[in-house]
Amino acid sequence: MDDISKPYNGCLTAEQFLFYEMRIVAKQCLDGRTVENIIEYVKRDNLFQYPTERKISKFVRACHRRIVALGNEKLVYEVANAPAETAKQINLYAMMRYNRLVREFMIDLIGEKYRQQDFSYTKKDINVFFSRLQEQNDGVAAWSEQTISKLKQVLTKCLIETEILDGVGDTTLNPIFISAELETGIRENNDMTALAAFNCFR
Repeated sequence: MDDISKPYNGCLTAEQFLFYEMRIVAKQCLDGRTVENIIEYVKRDNLFQYPTERKISKFVRACHRRIVALGNEKLVYEVANAPAETAKQINLYAMMRYNRLVREFMIDLIGEKYRQQDFSYTKKDINVFFSRLQEQNDGVAAWSEQTISKLKQVLTKCLIETEILDGVGDTTLNPIFISAELETGIRENNDMTALAAFNCFR
């Protein structure tokens, strides 16, 4: 995957992990529905259980873009149907495929820590990651402190959702095991660099 051509995108501040929503949208995609159909369907039955319809279209589209980015129908099936632990790992991988920031965070910071068997994880690690990005990229350098702060929160939440971290203040990475379904999907996608993010080096 050539990620260098992709611009960094701060949309994650609004989109978050969206696991529950991904499950619903993946099921609809497997049924062959279009994005517009899915939006109508979710609104009609209030499937996301949001208090208003305001964000439904936006989040369905975000989930759909992740599903397309997965580029692997078996993985889409697993997001919809697998046990939560497996499906959450695949959702994180979908975010990595779709969002350059998530990909680099997971491979360059988390994957590198796993590679070195260094399970410490502090605020300093994520601060250094963002400082480096800001030095290297004018787009990221232009983001406000508020945006960066929000992105740090969302990335940390991704780690908690996938049980890489136990909680917000936690400073130790858990040596997780990649699900067999995700490992197979990543190999089928010939996306080997992504394996490190899930502590897989075989």
